[in-house]
Amino acid sequence: MSDDMFYKLAKVLDTLPNGFPPTKDGLEIRLLKKIFRSRDAELFCDLKLRFETAEQISRRTGRPLEGLETHLVEMQERGQIFGVELGGVKIFKMVPWAFGIYEFQLHRLDRELAEMCEEYGRVYGPQFFNNGPALMRTVPIEKGIQATHEAMPYEKVSSIVESGKSFLVQDCICKKEQALLDNPCDRPLEVCMAIAPLEGVFDDSQHGRSLSKHEAYELLQKCEENGLVHLTWNVENGHFFICNCCGCCCGVLRSIKEWGALSAVSSSYIAEIDPAECVACGKCADERCQVNAIEEAEEAYRVIAQRCIGCGLCVTTCPSEAIQLIRKPEDELVAPPKDEMDWYEKRARIRGVDISAYR
Repeated sequence: MSDDMFYKLAKVLDTLPNGFPPTKDGLEIRLLKKIFRSRDAELFCDLKLRFETAEQISRRTGRPLEGLETHLVEMQERGQIFGVELGGVKIFKMVPWAFGIYEFQLHRLDRELAEMCEEYGRVYGPQFFNNGPALMRTVPIEKGIQATHEAMPYEKVSSIVESGKSFLVQDCICKKEQALLDNPCDRPLEVCMAIAPLEGVFDDSQHGRSLSKHEAYELLQKCEENGLVHLTWNVENGHFFICNCCGCCCGVLRSIKEWGALSAVSSSYIAEIDPAECVACGKCADERCQVNAIEEAEEAYRVIAQRCIGCGLCVTTCPSEAIQLIRKPEDELVAPPKDEMDWYEKRARIRGVDISAYR
């Protein structure tokens, strides 16, 4: 089988805002060949970052309409593209490597693919997480936010949940990957939540469990109790997921711990410990903080400000109530991109890539 189409696919993925850097030994090509068939790679390169129907794709590209939708549905089921059915109409779009193709491999992930993804992450991660805008934004534990500060809607878990009408939970691919690599996590596995603005979107899903809104809130509470960070996309509008992440498995949080990628996560808040109230029990540092942002000082624990992601997990379990979330000064706040496409545009400018062919 010729590798030409896979090299073309790799180039397209690297031209997308998120990037897909080459490796010295061609690992990225082997990774694509594990996930895509040659004809899938060819069709992927003809898609856009915006939704289209099979008819629209056929008209734009000149591809025969017959069998096109069937092929697109196959690619959707193989986790190569994103597709959804709205009002009886199926629409599809290309997605970057992450957040996208990698996460969509949840139900195809085996030991070989896990090993390849872990190895490629050492190349992909530094370029991805050290370039802005931040991929993710913490949505803090709301009861940890001071009442004197009104959070923006994109900063609140409840606002994101209330904007949804359909909810789905599925296993965390990061935890699954680490388990396959003999590094299992002792926290809950079924924690990744998808959200849709229309009712019934996930009713027939074969890749997760549909939730009611009440069950969605229960899931978030369970995740908080288990010390998992609520993360969503770093945009103002159009949130469609809430990840609940641990520092031992999550690629985003690991990037902070392992590579010092402090710009990987954005937040409007930071934790602060009152040394006069701290009883030095160490629970915040040892059990709750997922990014090693709290350390022991002479008489009390203290927050390492540049590492804190403002998640609030340390606040809610402090036995002496010595910790609070405070809003960062206005000159330190970074407003997120307006929506998905705005994020792509800003990211493309930072990386110096032209995505006009894929808009």
